[in-house]
Parts: sequence; structure tokens; C-alpha cells
Amino acid sequence: MARWLLMMRDRVTSEELKLTQEFLSHMLGTRLAGVNEALQTLTLSGLVKHRRNSITILDREGLEAAACECYALVKAETGRAFEM
Repeated sequence: MARWLLMMRDRVTSEELKLTQEFLSHMLGTRLAGVNEALQTLTLSGLVKHRRNSITILDREGLEAAACECYALVKAETGRAFEM
């Protein structure tokens, strides 16, 4: 979830992402309960704040640390693909 939120943030260039937990569950291919659990973990860690239809990234560096190393790789490869 951390990687997906970072990728979305890169595209909308805003710390506030207007999306629902249900939408996240569809995009991540997981149950709503899994999304709720992950959001609670990220919230308790101080990385995000969430409320109805909105997730705000509070600590981008911390969220990057929580994401797998694949986020940096995907970001670099995406940047290279669009340099052409």
C-alpha cells in the first residue's frame, strides 16, 4: 500500500489523495479489512492521515522507507521511459 500511495502521489502532485478505502481495495486486489488494517498501521506510524474519501501523506520519507525497495526502482524506470 505504501508504494501504491507514493505512486499515486507522484501523479497527482498533492499530499491529499481523494480516494476511498473501497477503491484502494479494488486497486490492490485485497479485502477492505486488509486496507483498513494497513491504513491503521500507516496512521499509527504517523505516515498518513485518513478520513472519509481522503488519505493525506504526512511523512513522505517515512512512507518511502515503509515501501519496498521496488518503489525507487519503478520510479527511476518510469522516469527513464518518459525521457525519450
